[in-house]
Amino acid sequence: MDRKIIGFHLDKYNDWVAELDCYHGQHVRHKPPFTTRPWVITEEGRASKLGTVLNCVRCDALEFPDDLVAYKKTPEFTEETIPKGFQKDHSTKVGVWGLLHVLEGTLIYTVNEPTVMQYEIKQGEQAVIAPRLLHSVEPKGKLRFYVEFYSKVSD
Repeated sequence: MDRKIIGFHLDKYNDWVAELDCYHGQHVRHKPPFTTRPWVITEEGRASKLGTVLNCVRCDALEFPDDLVAYKKTPEFTEETIPKGFQKDHSTKVGVWGLLHVLEGTLIYTVNEPTVMQYEIKQGEQAVIAPRLLHSVEPKGKLRFYVEFYSKVSD
């Protein structure tokens, strides 16, 4: 999934890591001749790459980032009260992750990026919703679920 670079930091091995708007990090090393990124060596070079898009394989794998905090959750929904908007393609905002909690029954969770994938989320299971990821849900019989939203804590 394409994500924008919003900053950089050095890891414990002194390698540069691009901070992405999904809150994952991705190494952007300059290790010629295999990896040539001379721009990463200077502050000006790194600044020139802010806003550049990188493919985040951790988002593709629906990997929940570390250090996120829950800040809101929906009411519990049933097969009868599930909002129509949830059943159509929709997404969260930049930097907002969701965690879908199925309390009873089964929910069909369809992810439309990077390829269409369908998951059956059963009672007691959870599903990760990545930021700006087009997705929809569909009840499969009797159902109770809610969605919890996560982001970074503002300093």
